[in-house]
Amino acid sequence: MTADVQDLSAGAGRERIDWPGLIAAIGSIGAVGLALGLGLPLLSVVLENRGISNTMIGLNTAVAGVASLLAAPAVIPLARRFGVRGTMFLAILAGAASAVGFYLLQPFWTWFPLRLVFHFSVTLMFILSEFWIGSVSPPHRRGLILGIYATVLALGFAIGPFLFSLVGSRGFLPFGLGAGMILLSAFPLLFAGRSEPELEAEHRTPFHRYLWVVPAATGAVLVFGAVESGGLALFPIYGLSIGFSEGGAARLLTAVGLGSVALQIPLGLLSDRVRDRRHLLLAFAAIGLAGSLLLPHLETNWVLLALVLFVWGGVVAGLYTVGLAHLGSRLSGADLAAANAAFIFCYSLGMLVGPQSLGLSMDLFGPSGFAYALAVCFLAYLVTIGARTVVRPS
Repeated sequence: MTADVQDLSAGAGRERIDWPGLIAAIGSIGAVGLALGLGLPLLSVVLENRGISNTMIGLNTAVAGVASLLAAPAVIPLARRFGVRGTMFLAILAGAASAVGFYLLQPFWTWFPLRLVFHFSVTLMFILSEFWIGSVSPPHRRGLILGIYATVLALGFAIGPFLFSLVGSRGFLPFGLGAGMILLSAFPLLFAGRSEPELEAEHRTPFHRYLWVVPAATGAVLVFGAVESGGLALFPIYGLSIGFSEGGAARLLTAVGLGSVALQIPLGLLSDRVRDRRHLLLAFAAIGLAGSLLLPHLETNWVLLALVLFVWGGVVAGLYTVGLAHLGSRLSGADLAAANAAFIFCYSLGMLVGPQSLGLSMDLFGPSGFAYALAVCFLAYLVTIGARTVVRPS
């Protein structure tokens, strides 16, 4: 997309919202979120029922992070060769085929390449959907639209486990349902051909450079990836260690998820009204730090802890939503696509380091180590990005 076309698109974007393109991107990733919400617990339960150890299940699950790290630098060459929509169609087919493959292939070793294909495909979908949304969103509505996107995605992740509780882990049904959801994500793409964003024919800037172009955004998603993955993996253990039942610990995690669903649109609207979204990201990190430090002092009061976690979960998820909006406000065209890839790369990196860091901290400091490790993540972001914001205020 040339600079002239970008300028025309930006001017037109202030007059109208490209609903076919937005519905295609948001609808597609919503269906993928449902499939992931169903599939991730399904695969773990199936492996456990087969007698696979927790260590090996964790190793197999870690392939998801590796696949995401591999997919991020590959997305631009693939999208340039097959087009954004064509690459998304290919990713949908590969993701659905691998979902069925989990049912058809029994040997445990085969699940490693299947995980690689599945999460490689899903990562392509995430990057290209977010690039599409950022490309067609009017600048003055970008935060709102990304808030809707994050809400739909969070709902998918929330509804998926509920579907799993209904269909169980036996037989073809749960695998077929997951594959069907992925295939369903292709439907809105069929009607959005005219809205498909384009990439320049040549784009010589190395992928890794975009890790540092908008550090407030990539740093925010790195922290969010670490906190989200570490929290999901270890929060039930933390809840049990401070005296709650399995159900009580699970409901606390539900409070975090509900906060994420409820607050993304309001936070997106708020981000559309601020002059510099970096200040909002720093505020979110400060609230994340304060909430983390409060956790050890609320361990005896389930209701108060749940209320704090509701707000904390929603605000921390805003690091992803507003970070993505900040990225879209600074870049466009192939630069935006490459930066979206770097954004997901940082998120995947956070997913790799988060659980290990929180687990080590709990081993060293007991249950309070969970809160301490979370606090360190937010403090590191506040120090590095806060200092850069002071040095470079615009």
